[in-house]
Amino acid sequence: MKKLLFFFSLSFFLISCISDPPLNPEADIEEFNVNENLLSSKTVINQTNKKIYLYLKPDAYQNGITPTIKVSNGAHIFPESGKLINFNEKVFYTVTSESGENSKIYEVEIVEIGTWNFNFENWAINPDNKYEFPLDNNIELWSSGNLGVALSGVPKQVDSYPTRSTANGLNGTIAAEMTTLPGNALSQLLNIHIFPGSIFLGNFNSSQALVNPLAATEFGQPYYKLPAKFTGYYRYTPGSTFWDNNGDPVVGETDKFALYAVLFNGPERLNGTNIDTSDKIIARAIVPNDINSTEFKKFEIPFTYIPGKIPGNNLMVAIIGTSSYQGGQYRGAVGSKLAIDNLRIIAQ
Repeated sequence: MKKLLFFFSLSFFLISCISDPPLNPEADIEEFNVNENLLSSKTVINQTNKKIYLYLKPDAYQNGITPTIKVSNGAHIFPESGKLINFNEKVFYTVTSESGENSKIYEVEIVEIGTWNFNFENWAINPDNKYEFPLDNNIELWSSGNLGVALSGVPKQVDSYPTRSTANGLNGTIAAEMTTLPGNALSQLLNIHIFPGSIFLGNFNSSQALVNPLAATEFGQPYYKLPAKFTGYYRYTPGSTFWDNNGDPVVGETDKFALYAVLFNGPERLNGTNIDTSDKIIARAIVPNDINSTEFKKFEIPFTYIPGKIPGNNLMVAIIGTSSYQGGQYRGAVGSKLAIDNLRIIAQ
C-alpha cells in the first residue's frame, strides 16, 4: 500500500511539473484551395503583401466560390473555411493565432490580364524591404528577383535593388529598368557575385529563394487566346567587364540582355529550371539580343509555334526580361542596363 501511494504521489508530482506547451503564435493562410474546374491558373498566396490572387473563370466570378482553407495550427479564420464568397465587393480574411496575440488580414484579388498592354506607369514599394514593383490596374501581375536580393541583406532602399522604375522611359514616360549590380558580402559566401536585374509575369516564391533560386521564379499568367506577336521597346547597354560565376573577369566576352515571351500549357507555372526545356511549351517569341542601343528600339517578334504541340484549355504566357542573359548562372557584367516599355502581346 505504501508503494502504491508513493507511485500515485510521484505520478501526480511529475504531471504537475509538466507545463502545457505554449500556444502557437502564427497566423498564416497556408493553403487556399478552389475547385480546379473553376480556375484558369493556380492560386497564389503572397505572404509578403498578404494577398491571395485568384485566377477565376467567368462563371466562378459570377457565381462565387467555396474555398477550403488551411491555416496555421490552432489558428482561427473569418470568414470560415468552406463558406461561399462572392465578389460584389472586396473580400478579406482575418486569421487569428491560437495564442490570440497575432492576427493577419488577407485580401483576395481577382487577376484580370485585360488587354495585355504593359506600360509600367504605376509602381509600388514593398513596405518591408523597400524595393519597387509594377502594378497593372492595381494588381501585382509582375515580379522580379528583388525579393531574393532582399534576403541577402542589402540596405532597405529602392536603389539597392537591380529592378526598379525609371522616369527616362519611352517619350518621357515611366519604364521598367534592370541593372546588373555587384553582389554583397553575404551573397559572395554563396558564390553569387552579381545581382542581375530581372522582371517577369508571374510570382517569386521566397520559400525556394535560398534552396533553389531558379525554382523561385515562377513564370506565367493565364491567356485565353493564341498569341501572334510580341511587340514593344527596349534600350540596352552592357557593362564594361564580364564576370564568370567565380567573379573572375572574362577577356573578350560582352554581356547581353534577354527578353522573350513563352506560350505554354498551364495551369502550373514554369520556372527558371524548365522555362527553356519544358514539354508544355507551345510557342516562343524571342527578341534578338545582338543589337545594343542607347535609345529605345522597337521590336515586333512573331510567335514561333512548335510543330505537333497542341494548345490546351489552360494556356499561359510568360514575359521575361533580364539585364544579363546568363544571370541565372551568375555570369554577367556589373552595370549592364536594360529598360523596357510598352510591351504588348497581340492575339491571332
